[in-house]
Amino acid sequence: MLGRPAGDHAVRMSGKTDPGIALEILAFAGLAADEAQRRVPDVLARLESELAAAADQVRAEGRAHDGIEELLARLHAEPSVLQSVLTGNTRANAVVKVAAFGLDRWLDLEVGAYGSDHHDREMLVPLAVERAARLRGRRFDPAQVWVVGDTPRDLACARVAGARCVLVATGRFSLGELREAGADHTLADLSDTAAVVDLLLT
Repeated sequence: MLGRPAGDHAVRMSGKTDPGIALEILAFAGLAADEAQRRVPDVLARLESELAAAADQVRAEGRAHDGIEELLARLHAEPSVLQSVLTGNTRANAVVKVAAFGLDRWLDLEVGAYGSDHHDREMLVPLAVERAARLRGRRFDPAQVWVVGDTPRDLACARVAGARCVLVATGRFSLGELREAGADHTLADLSDTAAVVDLLLT
């Protein structure tokens, strides 16, 4: 997009939004703030087109974490539950990722909140709650909302909105690091489906 490599930017991406990551990398490459902001839509469009083209590769080389399919299926069967995606990825990229493993069948992606909605991840829980009310007529008090994530940033966005949070050590942060973050619950993984369902329905 710049006509030259961005260089070894060393930007840590975990828990951030795609627009925010793009801005950090463009800043590292020496672009002024206004120029970087102007280029972000083109960067995101390129990322989306490349990921869409690589969907088969994602499916072949990636995997759903243990327990996630059974967990989503069990929660989908609960009338009181509305489950979606809250992620720093753009909506297009999030759809590619969950659809690659057939997880989209249990998710209402229209009421999710994405990095393409706002560059600040802490704005995403209120967006999802508002969409659930507007699109599905489902009104949730923030204390009824669970954010299930794998980074301290997931916890931060839950806390700002008054939501509860489970952190799962299936990403780049260890179980010990996630425990120190202070989430409501911290798990090594989601393999004990019954226990996780009981926790989230509490």
